[in-house]
Amino acid sequence: MTPALLAAGSSWEALRAGFRWQVPARFNIAETCCDVHARAEPERLALIDVAETGTARRWTYGELASASNRLANAFRARGVRQGDTVAVLLPQGPAVLIAHFAVLKLGAVVLPLFTLFGPDALAYRLADAKARIVVTDAASFGKIDAIRGDLPDLGEVYCIDPAAAPVRDFWQEIAAAAEGLTPVDTAADDPAVLIYTSGTTGAPKGVLHAHRFLLGHLPNVELSQGFFPQPGAVGWTPADWAWIGGLMDMAMPCLYYGVPLIARRMRKFDPDEAFRLIRDHRATNLFLPPTALKLMRGATVPDGLALRAVSSGGESLGAEMLDWGRRALGAPINEIYGQTECNLVVCSAEGVFPTKPGTMGRAVPGAEVAVIDGGGASVPEGEIGEIAVRRGHPVMFLEYLGKPEATAAKFVGDWLKTGDLGRMDGEGYLIFVARDDDIISSAGYRIGPSEIENCLTGHPDVVMAACVGVPDPVRGEVVKAYVTLREGADWAGLEAALIERVKARVSPHVAPRWIEWRESLPMTATGKILRRELRG
Repeated sequence: MTPALLAAGSSWEALRAGFRWQVPARFNIAETCCDVHARAEPERLALIDVAETGTARRWTYGELASASNRLANAFRARGVRQGDTVAVLLPQGPAVLIAHFAVLKLGAVVLPLFTLFGPDALAYRLADAKARIVVTDAASFGKIDAIRGDLPDLGEVYCIDPAAAPVRDFWQEIAAAAEGLTPVDTAADDPAVLIYTSGTTGAPKGVLHAHRFLLGHLPNVELSQGFFPQPGAVGWTPADWAWIGGLMDMAMPCLYYGVPLIARRMRKFDPDEAFRLIRDHRATNLFLPPTALKLMRGATVPDGLALRAVSSGGESLGAEMLDWGRRALGAPINEIYGQTECNLVVCSAEGVFPTKPGTMGRAVPGAEVAVIDGGGASVPEGEIGEIAVRRGHPVMFLEYLGKPEATAAKFVGDWLKTGDLGRMDGEGYLIFVARDDDIISSAGYRIGPSEIENCLTGHPDVVMAACVGVPDPVRGEVVKAYVTLREGADWAGLEAALIERVKARVSPHVAPRWIEWRESLPMTATGKILRRELRG
């Protein structure tokens, strides 16, 4: 088991004072999360892949290393070189990890994609990233096939299910390729993972991360998961590995430390099934989005759980939820904070320092977090400002792909601006106040209105559209849209049609719950929609 960065049992003050980043010059995520373990203990359990039927296939590090070496050789034979981008459009499962490791061993960049994305969302991301290869399954293949003609950089499509040529069979290519591989020797600062995040203006931005960003997640994971890893630890999250939360808050840290990881992506989250999975496979450490926790709170908690700690982020949980975790789950729920550009820089850590309900916790060792004004100066204790993180943290992104101006605008002096408003008390606890933009936070997802609005205005009857978040007791917020229509358009039946359009062309998870037709929308003098007035 890879040793932890933080000494278990240490005081908070000692952890903060004694921590120093030791990022090696040469570093590769696939090497440290897979090959290191495969060389030392090839039979060590890495993954428990649970099917819908409940049957489980266990994968060792040796098997993951062999399969990813072979796939890397197959990719190399198809022309993938260092710096190229390979997309992975798959639900949780061994193929995701094999594909990630294969790409990273070549010094190429992984582009994780959410399986619910529709053709418009996929086409934009694949084109912007200039993806050379897509790895997908039968369920998502049709979406890729429909847009392939619009993607001149896309050379190959791999499918993990049987498919006719020219689509390449993922497993057959692995079986046919040589196992011997000399991986590319990557620097810690070399690009590794590209994750798109939605903004309030313009198209989604590709957040490019270096190999070192894995290391940047670890202090938070260790603290929020109860001085992770402990002997006998087993990890699981229902969050899709296409998102930074599922991938980096649980999946990759488990593999880094040699902790078995459960793979089970439900078509729709079922709290009873989740509890059975946690019980039957003796899961000890979980990352659960707030929506999942709220649904689980309404279910019957079975006997025989082995939980040690749960982390959750995206919205404040409140004292009642935290108390339920201790009482019903027998484990603390620790809140975590970060964003795609700079993840896991704040957490609560029950047992290390007191939990204050309504706060996100404190800046973790190695992270300097402040609340600043527009000029980058810290605001007085208790005053509202923008939450910011000082440059130099290894978890921080390299750039917005192809957007130098947007990258520069993310910083003021030495501070990365999160776009979130907050306050800090005298003990260093951070209180989230509001978003400084129009991002909608729904069920743990950060949803930008622009992509939805563009889809709505693509309908011939819609002239203008605006989307805002409205409160929801389970999801935190849900999307509500406002539209103006062309003269003579018939509203009857159009609301349902527009909702289905967004579900099909962008993604069901961003589709508006309601759409309201208005004669006009509030606008600034320069023609920008005033979403804050719609929220009010």
